[in-house]
Amino acid sequence: MQIPPLAPDLRFPRLQQTAEHFTFSFDVKRAAMERYVRPRWGWHDQYQRAVHARNFEDKPFFAIEREGRLVGTVSLWKKEGFVRFGEFYLLPAEQGNGLGSRVLEHCLQAADRTMLPTRLEYLKWNPVGSLYRRHGFTVTSETDVHCHMERAAQSPR
Repeated sequence: MQIPPLAPDLRFPRLQQTAEHFTFSFDVKRAAMERYVRPRWGWHDQYQRAVHARNFEDKPFFAIEREGRLVGTVSLWKKEGFVRFGEFYLLPAEQGNGLGSRVLEHCLQAADRTMLPTRLEYLKWNPVGSLYRRHGFTVTSETDVHCHMERAAQSPR
């Protein structure tokens, strides 16, 4: 799947398997997630890099580019029977101003064109869950760590 541009200011270039793109995506993840990971487990950079490297290799990552500046990442891909949304990280300076809602809604419109449900997971104590609930996701299962959610495909608007 590709993520089309969102006028007037957002583009979603596909990140390539390069050291530069890996470093950017990891730095964004650290900036967005360390405050949720550190209190529970500590932030172990080597371990986090290894996990991120596996994800970066296995999933299509897109940069979130706003007015020419890289401000986050997202992953969106079609799997067997559903669309997977993940790796959604915004730099802290870009959070809390509606950008996350815009990006999520845009990605969901792209996913809806497949007529498949969209699935995701997040750390249970991360407040991003409220964003997902506002956009129609419901909990399908939980573990001690993760909340798994799904949203049915919506009719085109």
